[in-house]
Amino acid sequence: MRHVLLVLLISISLLASGQESLTYQQPPKEIMELVDVPLAPRVLMDEAREVMLFLYRDPYKSIEELSKEELRLAGLRIDPATNIGSRTRYYTNLKIRRLSDDDSTPVQVAGLPESPRLANFSWSPDQRKMAMTHTAEEGVEVWLVDIVSASAKRLTEPRVNANMGDVINWFGDSEHLLVKMIAAVRKPLIDADQAVPTGPTVSVSDGVMAQNRTYQDLLKNRNDEHNFEQLARADLYRVSIDGENEKWLHNNMYTGISFSPDGNYVLISSIGRPFSYLVPYYRFPSETKIYTSDGIEVETVVEVPLIEDLPQGFMAVRQGRRDISWRSDRTASVVFAEALDHGDPENEVDYRDAVFQWDAPFKKEPQRILKIINRFAGIQWGDDRLAVARDYWWNTRNTKTYVFDPSDPSVEPVVIDDRNYQDRYSDPGSFVMKRNEMGRQVLAMKGNNAFLIGDGFSDKGQFPFVDQINLKNIKKKRLYQSAYTNKLETLGEYDPDKDLLLVRIESPAEYPNFYFRQLKKEKLTQITFFENPFKSIQDVHKEVITYQRDDGLELSGTLYLPVDYDMEKKEKCPMILWAYPTEYKDRSSAGQTTQNPNSFIYPYYGSPIYWVTRGYVVLDDAAFPIVGEGEEEPNDSFRSQLVANAKAAIDAVDNLGYIDRNRVAVGGHSYGAFMVANLLSHSDLFAAGIARSGAYNRTLTPFGFQSEERNYWEAPEVYYTMSPFMHADKMKSPLLLIHGEADNNSGTYPMQSERYFNAIKGLGGTARLVVLPRESHGYSARESVLHVLWEQDEWLKKYLEQ
Repeated sequence: MRHVLLVLLISISLLASGQESLTYQQPPKEIMELVDVPLAPRVLMDEAREVMLFLYRDPYKSIEELSKEELRLAGLRIDPATNIGSRTRYYTNLKIRRLSDDDSTPVQVAGLPESPRLANFSWSPDQRKMAMTHTAEEGVEVWLVDIVSASAKRLTEPRVNANMGDVINWFGDSEHLLVKMIAAVRKPLIDADQAVPTGPTVSVSDGVMAQNRTYQDLLKNRNDEHNFEQLARADLYRVSIDGENEKWLHNNMYTGISFSPDGNYVLISSIGRPFSYLVPYYRFPSETKIYTSDGIEVETVVEVPLIEDLPQGFMAVRQGRRDISWRSDRTASVVFAEALDHGDPENEVDYRDAVFQWDAPFKKEPQRILKIINRFAGIQWGDDRLAVARDYWWNTRNTKTYVFDPSDPSVEPVVIDDRNYQDRYSDPGSFVMKRNEMGRQVLAMKGNNAFLIGDGFSDKGQFPFVDQINLKNIKKKRLYQSAYTNKLETLGEYDPDKDLLLVRIESPAEYPNFYFRQLKKEKLTQITFFENPFKSIQDVHKEVITYQRDDGLELSGTLYLPVDYDMEKKEKCPMILWAYPTEYKDRSSAGQTTQNPNSFIYPYYGSPIYWVTRGYVVLDDAAFPIVGEGEEEPNDSFRSQLVANAKAAIDAVDNLGYIDRNRVAVGGHSYGAFMVANLLSHSDLFAAGIARSGAYNRTLTPFGFQSEERNYWEAPEVYYTMSPFMHADKMKSPLLLIHGEADNNSGTYPMQSERYFNAIKGLGGTARLVVLPRESHGYSARESVLHVLWEQDEWLKKYLEQ
């Protein structure tokens, strides 16, 4: 009866009008000063560490850009006028710096197009050239940057088809590129709004279980099918760096393209019909074939049917060959994995996956080179006798690392690491790679020694490291460990032959910059010189605080005090708590601290840090672990753990004397928004809440969500208990709901916020719903970002500054 009454009240509320007409607003001056700052460039570096390429872009799009025509088809968002993803983030300028030059000022690349919109950057094999796309008004073009002369030129007309990605691939000679071009035979697109239907859309279930997530932007009818196929089809062209081009392969719906290390073969994947209205394009029927570099078909690696009916579970995979790639240390050997448990995690087997190798000229049968206990996660190749493989199993959070001999499958692999991948304190790091003579990444080795770079999290802080590991006896030697306690040093690529380590160093007030560190010489050389653009908050007090939940679980969060806060006077201020829940299968991992007080203070569009300029204390990235050990799943006690996490965080900051605990707001994005709605319904800890782009009714995601594997019919009480929509009558505090009108994230479609707002309004709660035109799950138009900041500031003023 209670549920019937809830639905009735919601229906009545829909009759009421509660909209207000509002143009885009801007936040106060203190926040605007932090928004309108130029971004430091993205940095690309060649393998020889001789050249740096600086890529500049605007931080935001405009609402006008987002308002251009967009087709949402099979999980893609396409600009049909230009044939590229409609949400592509473009770079607008390029500069080059030679590290041998005394002058650290980068040189402007000459000859760039007018009003550059650059993407899809790709080094040539000899790393003397960089290919890229430019999106002109008429379409997409391929451009080339000559690194030596720092000049650019156009290679193609605006006929490139970038709709399916993987647009540019270099031939091994560094003189030619394989480029997807708009198919010569393309039928006109159908205007779905104007087309006259020829019949209904019919979907059929034939008795086979097909439990899929709630994907967005799927095909809906035959018109969508037609438009998708026309936009996906491409011809492959061989394009010379002199601008000459010839058709290399004819019309198909190409997805992935990959040259063999020696450049003599090409792996090409494509999709085909029948299409699906349940899953995105990457689960449509597909085939992967091997061609010669002259475009002659050699062999078919795999043909995959439509994938709508995988077994249940996050570790379910399709049967047959998958994870297909080239072995990077050999000239032309295809490697792929196959499930030994038929792809079903419910099947108990000793080994879940096997890895096979297929050597050119692909006349003999593939040979099995490895069996692994969990699901295959990748291989890093060394040489004919040595490689490192990884696997993982989500349900136990287990991962293993194997050293094996790919030339002799009879030799038992050695497990050198067997751990919980959420246990950051025990993380041994990632293997150092280097570019071999074929331009591919292989293990950097000196004799039997490989090298590891780790983040270095521990209960005493973060101290990144470089280790040497002997892959024969598995003994380790520490070569370097960062000793900074007032800065954060992030370790990048390491060259053991030169004993040279690329690092990035930052502090709360010091913008991240790159350095070369020579380990044995203990010499540090700065190579970038970016300035801090956020001067107004550079002196803000920042620290990582640790505290305990009522069950003894260790928690942490990054605390910021307001600008010019008087630590002696200790005025009690309002606080914003921002968080995102994370599921764990063990308390030990859940209680680890992985925040660093020395990281740069970097406000971005979704950050709460702006409000330190408005007199607020901010507890950002507060730990919100949801733990389920053994047979218990984390979500079995989701609500109670949420509230316990929140109470512990507020108590901790209150005990420090900084806040008025009656003026605390909680905020979150996506699953963090889901958290906010639950906290406002099931606790009285908060004066207000901000929930952006969330999902609030879990019955609308019935086949799993976030880290929940069980479907609704297996765990109805979990779905009901966790859904704020079902408890809208318990909403205790004012809630600001913000959602992108075009949210494409699985499960968080805008209807979630609309229905939840209607429920709160119908039941007499206090809420405000802001729907951002054209915006997706994250917000990208400057107008939208500024308005969101204004909405949040107004909401906080109204309910926390009374």
